[in-house]
Amino acid sequence: MTDRTRPTWLAYPLTALGAGIGHCYLGEWKRGAMWFALYVLALGFLSARTLTGAFEPGQPFVVSALQLESVNYVDVAVPLAVLLVCLLDVYLIGLTERTATAAARPDDPHRNGS
Repeated sequence: MTDRTRPTWLAYPLTALGAGIGHCYLGEWKRGAMWFALYVLALGFLSARTLTGAFEPGQPFVVSALQLESVNYVDVAVPLAVLLVCLLDVYLIGLTERTATAAARPDDPHRNGS
């Protein structure tokens, strides 16, 4: 299956699993890598804000990492916003491909309104 014949709908759940995976599925490797890097940075921001005491010498890392009482809305909003904008980008790529495919077929009866 080539990149142009792949169904676009499958890119949405792949993107929901991890930002950039849907782009890679559609053949947009560089764009997918950039989205994935941005998502990892956003998750790193989340981890850095929630694990402030995890790296202290007296605290075991695993126990501190599993204590999520200090998670704020802002901490979760940054990775979630990156993921939502990434989903929008996948939608726009699919829309562009559908428009280009429709423009390439001049014999389509729906195109002329009949």
